[in-house]
Amino acid sequence: MTEELGKIEKPSASNFEGGRKLYFVPLIFAPEEAEDDYKVLVNKYWDQVQSQVTGLEIRLGDIHKIYHEFIPIEGNEGLKIAQELMSGAYSIMQDRMNRGAQLQIIEDKEMVTEFMDWSKCLAVGLQSTKVWKIAYDAYMEIQKKRNEYILKQIDDTLKENEIGLLLMREGHQLQFPSNIQILYVAPPTLDEIKRWLRARADELQKEGNVP
Repeated sequence: MTEELGKIEKPSASNFEGGRKLYFVPLIFAPEEAEDDYKVLVNKYWDQVQSQVTGLEIRLGDIHKIYHEFIPIEGNEGLKIAQELMSGAYSIMQDRMNRGAQLQIIEDKEMVTEFMDWSKCLAVGLQSTKVWKIAYDAYMEIQKKRNEYILKQIDDTLKENEIGLLLMREGHQLQFPSNIQILYVAPPTLDEIKRWLRARADELQKEGNVP
């Protein structure tokens, strides 16, 4: 079951009693070189995520487990990586870990490194169809293996009646176990960010900077 709780002002706690729950928060990055107006939107987004997740905790209970894609190390060392990734999730994670939540590993280091390398290959705009197909097939294969690994890690570590927080990009194609309730956190600024990115892509295309 999936609920877009970011769009529901006051969900009834009785609808979500018992069982395993997973709050899914879309990861949004703001690298140092990003434009200032985009950074403002991203900061606003993470402020809204903090507020909405806090509201969920008040109604449904504290978070027990934290999962963040691209982080293959647990505990405080993993938290440092979250800070370096500049996702905006760092303070949210730190607050929950200070209250007893555990940062769990959902990534295999070699697997995620391979996934990121093939992603970079496809992003550069390969000229050869043959080479592109090799890279694309390899990317799809490692993505499938990685998704299977992530799902197993969540299923193995999120215990009965526990609540987890998953920070991951949209478009992940994960098929969560049916006995985990997925609650999608969707702050209003998420739509603003998507519109900004589409408009920027259109501008770059008009300028001839995008094929």
